[in-house]
Amino acid sequence: MVRWLLVVIFLLALPVPFFNQASPTLFGFPFFYWYQMAVILVSAVLTFIVFIVEDKKGGAQ
Repeated sequence: MVRWLLVVIFLLALPVPFFNQASPTLFGFPFFYWYQMAVILVSAVLTFIVFIVEDKKGGAQ
């Protein structure tokens, strides 16, 4: 059930036309770049959560 969190990664990363823009900027970085960096961090956290939950359930099924 928790594996559905991995779908969130694809939903954040796939719609390139959504984040293919220069503004708003963050610390001088265009939206395109800082959004991708945020997606990487969110992906790492979600993957870690799925790993921990699946590991507690007894590993691969």
